[in-house]
Amino acid sequence: MSSQSTTNVVVVDAHRVLRAGLRLLLERAKDIHCIAEASDPDEAVSAIAEGHPDVAVVDTQGANGDDHFVSVRVIHHHHPEVRLVALSGDGGLDDVRAAFGAGAHGYVQADASLDELLEAVRTVARGERYLHPSLGAVIAQPTARDPLAELTCREREVLQLLALGYGNQEIAGRLHLSPRTVETHRSHLMTKLRVTSRAELVRIALEAGMLTVASAAAPPG
Repeated sequence: MSSQSTTNVVVVDAHRVLRAGLRLLLERAKDIHCIAEASDPDEAVSAIAEGHPDVAVVDTQGANGDDHFVSVRVIHHHHPEVRLVALSGDGGLDDVRAAFGAGAHGYVQADASLDELLEAVRTVARGERYLHPSLGAVIAQPTARDPLAELTCREREVLQLLALGYGNQEIAGRLHLSPRTVETHRSHLMTKLRVTSRAELVRIALEAGMLTVASAAAPPG
């Protein structure tokens, strides 16, 4: 947590008006300071890299596609040190499980009170998880093993480049490693992720949101 017990927050919402409103609500609390806003995962990753917030509050309702926790997933991948509160309009058990499985540390329904949202932010900032007692039937832990949790930073880099279509020689050149070292990382990836093929590695990288941000390198031509 930041100095003087102030929690620095980034607000992530696809809609400008809602984003601004959420920021105003959060800043009613003297111990919470919104340092930046972001409209999508790309902006969020950049804002977090620049501002180093304690918490990101992510409104998932405006996300496109079946995986409306993609922003949570991408932010968690690029900045696992940041605590994440997911706002969702669902509230169903599957939705809660999906949020925590994507990397959220807190889950708040969109129609919750301001007090509940503030409590969620403060709770996750302390290193704990937050889930309203009314959703107590859901255990606030990912129901599925996070496939990337055991990977080192270097292994994540190798995984991303493999998923983008690079071969061992190309990865070695980009990361300034020997081809043998790249092959070792690849072997470790398959062991840790419990897969036996490159196609499965690509699937895991896609599901983890590793290829959804503009900062990812373009595939080789």
